[in-house]
Amino acid sequence: MNNKYRTHNCNELRRENVGKNVILSGWINKKRDHGNLLFIDLRDNYGITQCIIDKENPNFRELEKIQLETVVTIQGSVVNRSKETINKEIETGEIEVGIEKYKVIGSCKELPLPVFSDQEYSEEIRLKYRFLDLRRKKIHENIILRSKVISFIRSEMYKSGFLEFQTPILTSSSPEGARDFLVPSRLNPGKFFALPQAPQQFKQLIMVSGFDRYFQIAPCFRDEDARADRSPGEFYQLDLEMSFVEQEDVFNVVEKLLVNTFKEFSNKKLLFKKFPRISYSDAMLKYGSDKPDLRNPLIISDITEIFLRDDVSFEIFKKLIKSGSMVRCIVTKKTKDKPRSFFDNIDKWAKDQGASGLAYFTIEKEKEISAKGPVGKFFSKEALKKIMKLTGAEIGDSLFLACSNQKELEKITSLARDKIAKDLNLINDDIFAFCWVVDYPMFEKDEITKKIKFSHNPFSMPQGDIEKIKFENPLDILAYQYDIVCNGIELSSGAIRNHIPELMYKLFSVAGYSKIDVDQKFSGMINALSYGAPPHGGIAPGIDRIVMLLANEKNIREVTMFPMNQNAEDLMMNAPSEVSDIQLKELNIILKNKK
Repeated sequence: MNNKYRTHNCNELRRENVGKNVILSGWINKKRDHGNLLFIDLRDNYGITQCIIDKENPNFRELEKIQLETVVTIQGSVVNRSKETINKEIETGEIEVGIEKYKVIGSCKELPLPVFSDQEYSEEIRLKYRFLDLRRKKIHENIILRSKVISFIRSEMYKSGFLEFQTPILTSSSPEGARDFLVPSRLNPGKFFALPQAPQQFKQLIMVSGFDRYFQIAPCFRDEDARADRSPGEFYQLDLEMSFVEQEDVFNVVEKLLVNTFKEFSNKKLLFKKFPRISYSDAMLKYGSDKPDLRNPLIISDITEIFLRDDVSFEIFKKLIKSGSMVRCIVTKKTKDKPRSFFDNIDKWAKDQGASGLAYFTIEKEKEISAKGPVGKFFSKEALKKIMKLTGAEIGDSLFLACSNQKELEKITSLARDKIAKDLNLINDDIFAFCWVVDYPMFEKDEITKKIKFSHNPFSMPQGDIEKIKFENPLDILAYQYDIVCNGIELSSGAIRNHIPELMYKLFSVAGYSKIDVDQKFSGMINALSYGAPPHGGIAPGIDRIVMLLANEKNIREVTMFPMNQNAEDLMMNAPSEVSDIQLKELNIILKNKK
């Protein structure tokens, strides 16, 4: 590197460069005025170099007044720092540059937020001035990490025999999934394109086209509300599809990729090299969620049968069970010495979540087994032994109990499992715990309409012998659908696809679609599958969520270069914005005046 702006970058100079005359360019990150000496930290994309000027230099007064974040070119000589002033925090910490000349090449107004520190600042300011926010060390490094992760993933995919193809951004609206972003067509008045929620149909068509292994770092667009782990508007995923594969083939590719990626970019330990497979039904029972955090050792158990016994006199639960409720519990190990306040606080917390609370007791043994706690008196010695057998509880362990319908029970026990583990400090933040959640039901009943609908991806292959599927019992049909989960965060859903048109018509008919509906709404897909389609399957792990985990961030905006705010607005570019009447006229659109 040698031009009029720099001979070296701001992370390049070392002791071997001492005595050299150099040119550096960058932003003034920080200044420290010691009266006779002025220290300036000069920053660029690569790092920081400390520059120094004494008051005898004619440039001293100007540099003393210069605004932070001004872009300057500095010319000077590299000198050793004295032993006591060496800065081990930066790679250039053994040297500094004595300033001989400088030139402002980019002036800076008064800053709306500090750049040299990573202190918390309001989201509105950070997003409006994102170009300044991105100069800050932590988020700057996150975005560089993102680039490196994507580059590494691409390399790994090529090594595994995948080819990268780009699929259309302007496509047709999908009747399934989230809300579409629509784009009016000027050449086809009254008609609209949709931005793709995912390249789902296109990647299947690529398999039908005879390509064997496809991938793409794909932009996806969904008009959804923001969450900590989901951006409103757009996100990126590693979209992949494979032909002539079964579920395990997809798992092997994805496990190898994720293990290599997480080993490359994190020092955290992987709890499993071979990811556990957990059925959807087991996940909902044992963890209360299909996104289980396996760093958490607490397990939920169903003990409804205990309350059918004559030697259990917990009448409130008994009555609820008769009306269709169930009882599930969480065992905490060796908590007999915890104060009463620990248990009461969790009970109160559960009520704050909208539940009726969490009953609790601790198993003790002096002469014989007994239960200590507000509801302990309702259980006989024999009933407690049965509970211990069902749950794996031991003497000195405590149990938190909840009674409700299945959905409410899953919700509160999942939340309680997380809450109790945090209160007991059971979760190791220095590990990644991956798992597969498998065997999703093909269909579910809509709670409001009571009609049968697809529970996941309508293009999935049902499990079992296709000739013997009992369509009259749709809720019993399982699908080759799977989720990859890490530390309680879902990275992706995937499936082995249904490549048989006749079977697809049958499955869609269960969900209330006629053959005409399917032909109209999925014309490209169903037509292609009629011309010799291979068995195929895939998945699409979220790039943003992968980087979020690797960067140890809790919010996806910390790993996204130009994110929107919670209201799906780009404060920096002032989008969405109104458009001119001329543009609307070209698109044959008339806006109604707001009342």
